[in-house]
Amino acid sequence: MQHSNPVGSPDETADLGRIDPQSQLASGENVLASLPVDLDARLHFASGLLAVTEKRLLACEPGSGEWRSWPLEASLSLRHSDHAGVGTLELVTAERRLAHWRFTLSADVHAMRLMRVFEQRLALLAGAAPEDNEEVACCPACSAPLPPDSESCPACERELQPPTSTWVLLRLWRFAHPYRKQLAAGFALTLASTAATLIPPYLTIPLMDDILIPFQNGQKIDPMLVLLYLAGLLGSALAAWGLSWARTYILALVSERIGADLRTTTYEHLLRLSLDYFGGKRTGDLMNRIGSETDRINVFLSLHALDFITDVLMITMTAAILFSINPWLALVTLVPLPFIAWLIHTVRDRLRTGFEKIDRVWSQVTNVLADTIPGIRVVKAFAQEKREAERFKQANRYNLEVNDKLNRTWSLFSPTVSLLTEIGLLVVWGCGIWLVSRSQITVGVLTAFIAYIGRFYTRLDSMSRIVSVTQKAAAGAKRIFDILDHVSNVPEPTQPVKLPAVKGRIEMNNIGFRYGTRSVIRGVDLDIQPGEMIGLVGHSGSGKSTLVNLICRFYDVTDGAIRLDGTDIRRFAVADYRSNIGLVLQEPFLFFGTIAENIAYGKPHASREEIVAAARAAHAHDFILRLPQGYDSLVGERGQGLSGGERQRISIARALLIDPRILILDEATSAVDTETEKEIQRALDNLVQGRTTIAIAHRLSTLRKADRLVVMDRGQVVEVGPHDELMAKQGAYWRLYEAQVRRVDGADDDSLALAPSAHSAHPAGQP
Repeated sequence: MQHSNPVGSPDETADLGRIDPQSQLASGENVLASLPVDLDARLHFASGLLAVTEKRLLACEPGSGEWRSWPLEASLSLRHSDHAGVGTLELVTAERRLAHWRFTLSADVHAMRLMRVFEQRLALLAGAAPEDNEEVACCPACSAPLPPDSESCPACERELQPPTSTWVLLRLWRFAHPYRKQLAAGFALTLASTAATLIPPYLTIPLMDDILIPFQNGQKIDPMLVLLYLAGLLGSALAAWGLSWARTYILALVSERIGADLRTTTYEHLLRLSLDYFGGKRTGDLMNRIGSETDRINVFLSLHALDFITDVLMITMTAAILFSINPWLALVTLVPLPFIAWLIHTVRDRLRTGFEKIDRVWSQVTNVLADTIPGIRVVKAFAQEKREAERFKQANRYNLEVNDKLNRTWSLFSPTVSLLTEIGLLVVWGCGIWLVSRSQITVGVLTAFIAYIGRFYTRLDSMSRIVSVTQKAAAGAKRIFDILDHVSNVPEPTQPVKLPAVKGRIEMNNIGFRYGTRSVIRGVDLDIQPGEMIGLVGHSGSGKSTLVNLICRFYDVTDGAIRLDGTDIRRFAVADYRSNIGLVLQEPFLFFGTIAENIAYGKPHASREEIVAAARAAHAHDFILRLPQGYDSLVGERGQGLSGGERQRISIARALLIDPRILILDEATSAVDTETEKEIQRALDNLVQGRTTIAIAHRLSTLRKADRLVVMDRGQVVEVGPHDELMAKQGAYWRLYEAQVRRVDGADDDSLALAPSAHSAHPAGQP
């Protein structure tokens, strides 16, 4: 599988700019992504190159200039890691490692991009290649194929994003601003409680110098003076306790409200985003951001930020007291500070990138759960429990590896800070004893100094530990603001037009739509009259569902305009416009709750009489009454416990209840048996009456009453007309119809026996 072609010499490859893979390419072969390799096997700087083409992985070894290549095969994989500022890329099979390359982390972006393209090429060569007639969009930056329905390259978007800065936490002020008075009160209480905790060490000076040391020298102890000092110690302790309790309680309440507002705002913003955003995100990742990340920020605000403020105040006030007691001894106290500051600065970047990586890896763990639990029926049906358990185990193992790597850095950091503070305390003891021996300070002053120093270094150590939680909170805040900063591709109009009584006329004027750079809908002109039923037919991928998504304004057209009763739908408020659309999908989605709640989802305040009437019209009333609690029966998540036909009739009742003027039927009967289809068809007959209806159908019976059929091919409307007229043309529709008839091969299907007429069209299925 491997072959080597010596090319050039070390001198010729000394400069990376001279490495040209073009001489190694076969005719018609192109470089899709490349990685400048700048370290050799001994970690000396040298120039090399790694490149992915359509069929091979090419490598110019750093230093030697030797070219090697490996044909792309399913058994190959690339493994990436980084340590101590050096990145490593390994080419491996299941049995062994074939090659590895090392590079400085400045080239890490190129490495991740190359891995992405490598994986995509393997997937394409494994049989996931698009049809010949489908245009594949590529990223202009890295030449990697773009995912379907995406305008951005995931590799570039993930790897080129700016690193997380701790300053992102300041953006949380937007959520803290409504509670600024409580925060001010909390800060005042923090200042007072910190001051109260600094009183006891100061009282040790007269206790030592005026009471204990004179007593050792033969003087009597004044009981009233002792009681006075002890009362001062007790009073300061009680004051510190009360003030600390009050500030902790107030700031905890505030932080909980900030966290709740953050979750609510993020979720509300997420609901306003267009469908294309969710197409590129994993459910587990979004759940993790809104749940775990906001909880992490909340803990940071309620505990660690409060502790940090207390630490800063304690260190500042302690330093002021120390300098007031003895400036020279205070200066000795500050000796470890520069070393601790340098250590924090060195470790901070590693912690930040490490916690970002941990967040991404943890999202992979939750993504496995989000995939498996809703799809548990499929998992069990195909007996893939062991496979899913192994997938979770691998994600969990990778999460463990990433955490272990970060913990190696963190475990060294904390003891080092503690060691520096202990050394500082030792220096203070030595200098203090020397000053006492020269009668420059008293034993009481040294005792107070040691007490203050203990608190000073304890707070210093605590401040160093907050680096970890601060970077965790900053990484979480960045992931939250990634959602909040995303702008919907279906924006609300600044001055929405009030929606009048809808008649239901839909006009499409030369509309076009693109997923990224791939054109999906091109030059569609269609005029649908109020109350007319339109059937959309065509091959899979011809643009039918996309056209329906544009009518629902899940996406906005990139060319032309869609008008409702003469007004561009982009001028209406999105919620007002969609409230006039009823949508019945091939796979109806039911929420966890009662039957009545699911029917009334689009009209939450509907009366029980309205719900029952909608269920009767949808032919769902009888089977609902057979359930143990009738309309109050709970349905499981996604409608578990109900058959496909029952779920579909509930979704039809849900659409009937809102009485929409426009009805969208997307393969509403394709996933049920013939008897259930008849029940659903009777329900649909009630649903379509008097409404503008657009139906995508797989089974012929669904469109038997369509007024016109619209035939689509490659994003364009190629034929429009009734069934008889289109059959007479023997064009695209005729070919679809004949193909379906041949597929069923004379099967006894009631829908095939329907006599064609001007208003009873036999639509084509989708191959």
